[in-house]
Amino acid sequence: MSDPGAVHDYGSDIYTEAAGDDDTLAHLGPLRALAGVWTSAEGTYVHPVGPGSDISGPVVDGDEHNEFVEHYELHPIDPQTNGPQLFYGLRYHTHIVKPGEVETFHDQVGYWLWERAARTVLHTLAIPRDQVALAAGGAEPDATEFEVSATLGSETFGILSNPFLVRAFHTVSFRLRVTVHDDGRWSYEEHTMMRVPDRDGLVDHVDRNTLRRIAEPAPNPLAAAPRGGA
Repeated sequence: MSDPGAVHDYGSDIYTEAAGDDDTLAHLGPLRALAGVWTSAEGTYVHPVGPGSDISGPVVDGDEHNEFVEHYELHPIDPQTNGPQLFYGLRYHTHIVKPGEVETFHDQVGYWLWERAARTVLHTLAIPRDQVALAAGGAEPDATEFEVSATLGSETFGILSNPFLVRAFHTVSFRLRVTVHDDGRWSYEEHTMMRVPDRDGLVDHVDRNTLRRIAEPAPNPLAAAPRGGA
């Protein structure tokens, strides 16, 4: 994989916008396999627990191990430009509950973006616990496995958290690996490294899941627009 911090040389003209194609699905590179609506009841996670925590799963070395149910939607957006820089992408929303429950356990929104010129996949995330991140990683257009990462303090691909999280569960790095399977499913493995006051070293919060498609993606607005005249 290429360096996610690498910058493609777009030349001296930073104002002229790149010409994109209306059909985003045709230009998503390695992200094309992720487009659609997905579900799984087989997700697993490992996260730190402390005294008084509401624990529903087994605890090993101070970490709770449990399962979750996930609904993940990824729909194409119209091409996006920063002058000559061109992105094709998917807007996503993932919603997670514990088995048999309706209360939201995790909710997350953002974008998966493909910058073909730089051979780079980008992943933005925002969660309603007041935390955001921008991660990136190199990939080829036909890749069936790729990884994005972010690091605390980076001016490009980094992490921002609210003051309480900085004090109590301070995220210092984020890494997410995606694997596309031959049967049409895709999997992810996510590692969020945190500093927790009562724990030695860094705590690795791990999430894993394999998702199956239950619906096709909605076309992006330009692709869905009627063509031709009367």
